[in-house]
Amino acid sequence: MNKKKLIREQLDASLQRLSPLLDATASPKGWIRAIRDALGMTAKQLANRLGVAQQAVARIEKEELAGSVTIKTMRRIAECLDCVFVYGFVPRKSLEETVARQAKKVAAQRLSQASQTMSLENQALSRKENEQALSDLVDELIRTSPSNLWNKS
Repeated sequence: MNKKKLIREQLDASLQRLSPLLDATASPKGWIRAIRDALGMTAKQLANRLGVAQQAVARIEKEELAGSVTIKTMRRIAECLDCVFVYGFVPRKSLEETVARQAKKVAAQRLSQASQTMSLENQALSRKENEQALSDLVDELIRTSPSNLWNKS
């Protein structure tokens, strides 16, 4: 088994635990405000814990909603709220499936180009031969050059 495939499989196993998060939705108020409110903490109290002005907390809460708050700030606030800030990527499908889907897409494009040339020369493959060629090329692409799969979409 090649090293990159093993790494993908190990990462897939780790990320699988996060898949329930795909159904999680952020509070319309933002996480900072939602947690702060649930704790019964005012903006002024959070500001005191952070060592900033109350207006800074209001600005940060707005930045969170706008998507412009920094990870560093979120970590700092999470600590003041006795929380842990967690961020990451949760793949919609497994990484293996994503690579296989992209390999199939690239292989189909390559075979389509080759098939046109072969048809012009009366050397077209049968449907079964074409399916086998596609399968073989997908396997080869995954095994030999995963990084080249992403040159075109």
